[in-house]
Amino acid sequence: MRIMICLAALALLIPAYSSAQDKEEKDKASAVQPLAIFPFQERGTEVKGQGAKVTDILFAELIAKKELVLVDREDIKKIVEEQELSLTGLVNPSEANKVGHLTGAKILVTGSILQTDKTVYVVAKLIGTENGRVLGASVKGTATDKLDVLVADLANKVASTVAERADQLVPKISSRKDRLEALKEQFPKGKRPVVYIAVSERHVGQPVIDPAVQTELTLWCKELGFDVLDPETAARSQADIVISGEGFSEVAGRVGNLASVKARVELKATDRATSKIIAVDREVSIHVDLSEQIAAKKALQDAAVSLAERVLPKLVSEEKDKK
Repeated sequence: MRIMICLAALALLIPAYSSAQDKEEKDKASAVQPLAIFPFQERGTEVKGQGAKVTDILFAELIAKKELVLVDREDIKKIVEEQELSLTGLVNPSEANKVGHLTGAKILVTGSILQTDKTVYVVAKLIGTENGRVLGASVKGTATDKLDVLVADLANKVASTVAERADQLVPKISSRKDRLEALKEQFPKGKRPVVYIAVSERHVGQPVIDPAVQTELTLWCKELGFDVLDPETAARSQADIVISGEGFSEVAGRVGNLASVKARVELKATDRATSKIIAVDREVSIHVDLSEQIAAKKALQDAAVSLAERVLPKLVSEEKDKK
């Protein structure tokens, strides 16, 4: 009897322990932050030529941190040249969102080096690309100190700041359930239009396994009470509204076994009877995972959810206006 009681208690504890492990693993995964390093400025003739050295050393130090994923510096240079953007303008907090979309980074790191008398200061500025918030980290030493030692110390402070205060730079992601409940509040009671969803999808360099965007949109539409037609067996002519578009994903960077993937999704909702465009929107999302395919699917899925929150309420508003 005692053995049976112990086994029963153990059976109850295992799911709780497994759930705790799953949560811990998810927390660890969410702690990985894509980060881009931009050139450090030189302030004063005493430190001429040292800004580039600080940037190089900082990149070398941070790329060894497992909790960070760095955007390749050649990719940054290429993006800047293609977009004809100024590096000094890119590191402005007001431009951080644009830079995040261009580079795939959640956090930008830039800064400066200056010398006053015999004291050298190296100051890093961390900018959240999604909210424009700024945090800082700095080190100081003497003019005779080795620069690589100072920057290595700065790299540790930057990594610690990201680990401990990332929530201030990268907005907390609400759970799918909370986002769905919040969206349901925007919908009045009543019959929903019949929807046909057809979104093409591709991942640069690899075949697509399944349509992540289309699947996610279908799930959200069903949860919100829409009648959704099966695109494999139904015709567009049977629908009230057609949601079409495309999504693609590609690798933004790699560090060790981790892949950072950026995805872009474009959607258009059309009234089938009148051919009137009800809504058109696009979204860019980034995700990091051990598997490139999983990261791609998650990035596409996240983009689809954001679009669902903005596009689906417009479908109901349009039906209401028609009546």
